[in-house]
Amino acid sequence: MPNTNMIQTNQLTKIIDGREIVKDISLHVKKGEIYGFLGPNGAGKTTVMKMLTNLWKPTYGTIELFGETLTPTSYEVLKRMAGIIEFPCFYEHMSGRENLRLHCEYMGYHTPGSVDNALKMLGLLEAGDQQVKRYSLGMKQRLGIARAILCRPELLVLDEPTNGLDPVGMKSLRDLFRMLCVEYGITIIISSHILSEVESIADTVGIIAHGKMIRESSMQEISEMNTAYIELAVADTKYAAYVLADKLELKNFKVVDEHHIRIYDDQIQTSALSKTLALNNVAIDFIGRKSESLEDYFLKMTEEGAGL
Repeated sequence: MPNTNMIQTNQLTKIIDGREIVKDISLHVKKGEIYGFLGPNGAGKTTVMKMLTNLWKPTYGTIELFGETLTPTSYEVLKRMAGIIEFPCFYEHMSGRENLRLHCEYMGYHTPGSVDNALKMLGLLEAGDQQVKRYSLGMKQRLGIARAILCRPELLVLDEPTNGLDPVGMKSLRDLFRMLCVEYGITIIISSHILSEVESIADTVGIIAHGKMIRESSMQEISEMNTAYIELAVADTKYAAYVLADKLELKNFKVVDEHHIRIYDDQIQTSALSKTLALNNVAIDFIGRKSESLEDYFLKMTEEGAGL
C-alpha cells in the first residue's frame, strides 16, 4: 500500500547546548488534510517546524516529505512547499506587492494575476502599494501568508499563523485554510497554542508537551472519545456533592472547582437532578448537558504527558 503521508518524521530529536529541545517526535501528516500541531508555548513546536523546513538539521531521526527523505540538498522537494516560521521578514522599504513580485521572480513563478489574487485573498489589495514598514503586525502576518500561498505549494507549514490578528482576522484565515485544502488540495500543518483556532478546521491533531509527542488523533476519534456529561454550577460544591452521593446515590461525578461539578452518569435526567437539588436547598446557577471539547482533551493529554 503506497505511503499517503506528505510529512513523516521518525524519532526526530534536536539537542542544543546539551539540552534536548525535542525528543523522538514521530508525526504523520496525510495528503490533503489540515493537521493541527498543538502544544503549550515552549513545548517544541517551532523547533519541529524549523526542521521540517530545513532551517535546522535534526540531531537524530529523519524527515520524509512527499515520500522522500529530507537532506541538505533536497532543493526540488523544498520547492513544492512553503511556510511561515515565527514572524515573516520582508524588504520594509518596498511595498507589499513588490515583495510578492520579487518572491515570484526568485521562485520562477510567472502566473498572471497571482500577486493581486494572493493580496485579495488576504484582504490586502488596497494596502498592496504601501511600504511594508507601514504595515501593522497583523498585516505583516497576512502578507506572509499571501507570500506562502502565492506559488500554490502542495504543502503549507505554518507556525502560529494567527499571531497579531484580531478574532475577525483569525476567522477569515480559518476559512481561507479550509478553502485552500478543499478547493486546491493543499496539505496544511498548523502549529498553535490556541485550541479554538484549530478545533474547527483540523482533520488530525498532534499534541506535543515538554518536547515529546503525546498523541496523534483524528478529530473524529476525539469526537467519539468525548464524554457527555451534565455541567452543574452551584454556590457550594461540597454540599451539592453530598446531596448527589447521599440522596441520588451517584458515584460518577467530578468536582471541577469550587463552583462546578461534572456528572458522568448518562441515566440521570436533568429535570430529576434539578428537582432533588432544589428540594435539598442547593442553589443552582446553571445545569445543562455538555460534551468534552478539544481543550478538555488537550489538557488531559498534556497532564498525562507531564509524567512521562
